[in-house]
Amino acid sequence: MEIRWLGHSAFELISDEGVKILVDPFISNNPACPLPVEELEANIICITHGHSDHFGDAMEIANKTNATLVANHEISLFLGEQGFDCVSMNTGGSVSIQGIRITMLDAKHSSSIDFTEEIRPAGDPGSFLFTFEDGTKVFHAGDTGLFSDMENVIGRIYKPDVAMVPIGDKFTMGPFEGALAAMWISPKVVIPMHYNTFPVIEQNPAVFSNFVKQLNPAIDVVIMNPLEYYKADFEKED
Repeated sequence: MEIRWLGHSAFELISDEGVKILVDPFISNNPACPLPVEELEANIICITHGHSDHFGDAMEIANKTNATLVANHEISLFLGEQGFDCVSMNTGGSVSIQGIRITMLDAKHSSSIDFTEEIRPAGDPGSFLFTFEDGTKVFHAGDTGLFSDMENVIGRIYKPDVAMVPIGDKFTMGPFEGALAAMWISPKVVIPMHYNTFPVIEQNPAVFSNFVKQLNPAIDVVIMNPLEYYKADFEKED
């Protein structure tokens, strides 16, 4: 399967069968993403929490592509009010859509729908684990601080092959905490996200990479530029 970073925390995941998943599709107002939102296709759109820089263009893209929207219960209620059908789920649950198993896991952050005239609660923030047809597991941490279940639950039980973790600091983990998260999750590959979109979250990803190499040199750090692809191709154990 392939992973394309769209800047900030927005990613496109493409399965070997051609299923396209968008996670946190913040595109049109994203200064780090040079791609016009009209050019994106999607079969599934997953939203980790309600903040506008993660909810992004989910409704516009779903309206154009008829993609299945996936979010927590509160965001699903909001989307239903806008006329969209949404797969509602919550922390610890899993659903299977077009051959992809999607598990919602924890994140430590806040969440509100902050782009409407009246700000409204958006339930608990979350993260997503995607299990693809060939068994490859990709974990998108959403916006989060460091918490022990990254090691005790996500790392030991779910064992992702690839993890995307935020390193921007101020609103999420910084580079050192992100490296600790990578060590605890222990994926084969870690991709930093949620940095350099705005001046307030400027970071040098090489600092994060150096921390990871000190803590667990077996983890491959993949630093991407917006619109770059990474092909996740791992040999599976018998």
